[in-house]
Amino acid sequence: MLRTRLPELTTEMVQAIRREVHGYRQPIGSAVARDLAEAVRLAATQFTDLVEEPDAPQHHYVPRFRRLGRLEYLSGRGMDGLQAAYRIGARVACRRYADVARDAALPGDIAVPLSEAVLTHIHAMAGESVAGFEEARAGAADDVLRSRRLLAARLLERRRDPLAEPLPDLARRAAWPLPERVRCVLLPASVKVAGLDADVLRLTRGDELHLVVPDERLLTVLQGTGAAVGPAVPLEEAWVSLHCARLARRLGRSSAEDHLSELHLLHGSPIGSLLADQVLEPLRALPPGKAERLTDTLDALLASTGRTAPEVAAALGIHPQTARNRLRQLAALYGDRLDDPAFRFDAQLALRSRSATRFSLP
Repeated sequence: MLRTRLPELTTEMVQAIRREVHGYRQPIGSAVARDLAEAVRLAATQFTDLVEEPDAPQHHYVPRFRRLGRLEYLSGRGMDGLQAAYRIGARVACRRYADVARDAALPGDIAVPLSEAVLTHIHAMAGESVAGFEEARAGAADDVLRSRRLLAARLLERRRDPLAEPLPDLARRAAWPLPERVRCVLLPASVKVAGLDADVLRLTRGDELHLVVPDERLLTVLQGTGAAVGPAVPLEEAWVSLHCARLARRLGRSSAEDHLSELHLLHGSPIGSLLADQVLEPLRALPPGKAERLTDTLDALLASTGRTAPEVAAALGIHPQTARNRLRQLAALYGDRLDDPAFRFDAQLALRSRSATRFSLP
């Protein structure tokens, strides 16, 4: 009776687990989703075997349940998510097995021993998975280094896995006291940095080397390495520091903290380009050289205090009369908009975005 219901039962169990355990809400077809479906099918099949033949050997199932625990460890998760999945599966199974018993006109009091059998089975499976988790942890080569790499990856994630091992526990295994603030550093993976303190976390991703630095004194050894250093940020925003370091590298800057406004403009460069096109539309019909000179003049005018020809001339290194001629041309092209605070703000933002994009590295 139970075996014929296995397909619909396993489907319902998988759906319930995916709905209630956030970490298992991965796309159908992903490795996590496949592992979950296989684990549920395995558990339901073994329970059915036990009901049909209580004395049949079950030892061949043990390695498979231990494998689930190893997968949790190797994925950087704790056991909480898998334990929750076992409990949810047991709840669905108890309800559905009771339905099967009722449909088969079995005595009503059979529900109690059936539920107890489900819970005993789940407890045994969970125990094997915990054993697999602990075996993987104990057998990992150089667990501290692995934990440090995993910790660096976790800190640099923008979206955290709710099933992941708690950060304090991971930091304890990595022997890395959690600081309040960190800086992130971006280097080419090919660069060999000597003298880095043991407190610096390292993570290589593709052609990049990422460092998570808890103490600014440790940055002195990076001089001359071509490193891009992100700003100091709260620990939970480490990814922001790395993001700033990457943008600083595009601008050819070594310190992101000294150029945050440029980085902000560069980050929104596609929108900034649209805004620049809009602001510079009146200059589009002009010859390129003349359009560029008037663009520079507009930028100098907007940056000046009194908006006078001598100020603009001094900023551009040209004769005041030349500045007056250019200002008259701008007035003819833009009219009253040059006196509109909203336009002036848009124009300054557009020109700064344009400048940041033009001088960024590919």
